[in-house]
Amino acid sequence: MRFQPLHSAPLLTSLLMLGPVLAGLLGALLPAFGWLPVLGGESVTLEPLRALFATPGLARSIALSLASGLLTTLLAMLMVIGLLSAWSGTRLFRWVVRLISPLLSIPHAATALGFAFLLAPSGWIVRMISPELTGWNRPPDWFFPHDPYGLTMIAGLTVKEVPFLLLVSLAALPQIEPRRTQDLVRSLGYGPMIGWLHAVWPRLYRQIRLPIFAVIAYASSVVDVALILGPTNPPPLAVQLVRWMSDPDLSMRFLASAGAILQLLVTLTALGLWWGGERMAGWLLGCLVASGLRFQRDEWARRLAASLNVAAILVMLLSLGGLVLWSFAGFWRFPDAVPVGLSLKTWMRQGPMVLEPLYNAVLIGGLATAVGIVMTLAVLEAQSRMGRQAGRSSMVILYLPLIVPQVAFLFGLQLILLTIDAAYALWALVFGHLIFTLPYIFLSLSDQWHALDPRYMQMATALGRSAWGIFWRVRLPMLLRPILTAAAVGFAVSIGQYLPTLLIGGGRWETITTEAVALSAGGNRRLIGVYALMQMLLPFTGFLIATLIPTLFYKNRRGMTPTDR
Repeated sequence: MRFQPLHSAPLLTSLLMLGPVLAGLLGALLPAFGWLPVLGGESVTLEPLRALFATPGLARSIALSLASGLLTTLLAMLMVIGLLSAWSGTRLFRWVVRLISPLLSIPHAATALGFAFLLAPSGWIVRMISPELTGWNRPPDWFFPHDPYGLTMIAGLTVKEVPFLLLVSLAALPQIEPRRTQDLVRSLGYGPMIGWLHAVWPRLYRQIRLPIFAVIAYASSVVDVALILGPTNPPPLAVQLVRWMSDPDLSMRFLASAGAILQLLVTLTALGLWWGGERMAGWLLGCLVASGLRFQRDEWARRLAASLNVAAILVMLLSLGGLVLWSFAGFWRFPDAVPVGLSLKTWMRQGPMVLEPLYNAVLIGGLATAVGIVMTLAVLEAQSRMGRQAGRSSMVILYLPLIVPQVAFLFGLQLILLTIDAAYALWALVFGHLIFTLPYIFLSLSDQWHALDPRYMQMATALGRSAWGIFWRVRLPMLLRPILTAAAVGFAVSIGQYLPTLLIGGGRWETITTEAVALSAGGNRRLIGVYALMQMLLPFTGFLIATLIPTLFYKNRRGMTPTDR
């Protein structure tokens, strides 16, 4: 039997997802027990663990991480459930989806910076209501955004995760035919929301369970958003780990590795608590079904669901609008709601300094996206030729880098790269970004790929085209728009990567994201606005290109794409 390299693409991709995660976890586990010969650790010891558990404020850091992961996911999921159950198919729903979809591409750090500008004591909200409604001529003395309970961080993460969970749910809904099921339940006298919850939600949840786990893992171990919005003393556990890893004292690497393993256990605990919550929620839902309550009068709940989702959209738009305004603001004293004038002075002064981070971000993101697209196309083409689709186990492997906390394995991966003298290299940094961009590219493209009518390929085969001829002359032209959209998604994900750039790049590769997060500790809002706005414009440019190229390509080929038929 002749070996076909294309058929090995799924296996190689699975190894790419599994290999770095497992190697990174091993690279963090050994130093956590004192074994790191490069730094003099040549014996197994529990000293790093003792030092870790003796750290002041560790319990508070763990509690903050757990609360962030669980509450963020719960609140975002409830908002999505409310929107889908109460307003699905209505004009309001279509309007919300049209507004939310572009917001998904905005990096977390840019959203967090805008959120901080909005809620700060001298932020835009206070300025818009002062002094007329508050009597404040000076900024109030409150602890937002860095409140000790992490409420601002949880709110910011919730607002950002709602678009992700909503779009994932919209992609999964056609597989369960919700309209027919919901109509049947409504005919039994159930209200719209409770009927949807009984008939549609359990099946939808099974489809989006892995993305929900990914949100839990991300929110419980986030670094960039926690640096911008989270508590500072003590900070969430992931932020503390980055501080230890960046410490000039190399012996702190042992403590950081022990902390990385602890972060993994914290995230697993959050996932375990969520798993227990699933069982409890299923039991409560069963009791609700058995009670026979119909909840036909749910107008107040429908209004609440609409209000919360519209408020989340407005908060994001105001946050991003505040960033844009600050980047062009001239003199703007408190409590003026708008600046006295607009100026390009900050942009002109920072223009030369932003070129290198901009170039690095585009270079790394472009290379990671290009490699991710090639690998994804290879896997999908191999699946098509073998007559298979990604099974449940394959999806778990694909989501693994998103479910395992970044800090848990990137520390170990950095140590491995340092050991083989490969750290700080461009290829290593692109590889680090690829680990996180590839899953999003594959998930964005796979459904569209398999949904293409197979009769096109059968017709091409009947006309004598080879398998590769069909790939180049039929599949790629007809799926150009989904491919470029997936590339734009991957590029946006790469632009937003903070921790891989910081750890694998060792601070030698400055990007727009790393600079924006670093500047967030300062007080120059105009400068922060410039970098945050650039961080938003890069993904927007990617999606704009992904829209324009197919429009030009299909200009004289109407009916060529599946969406035109």
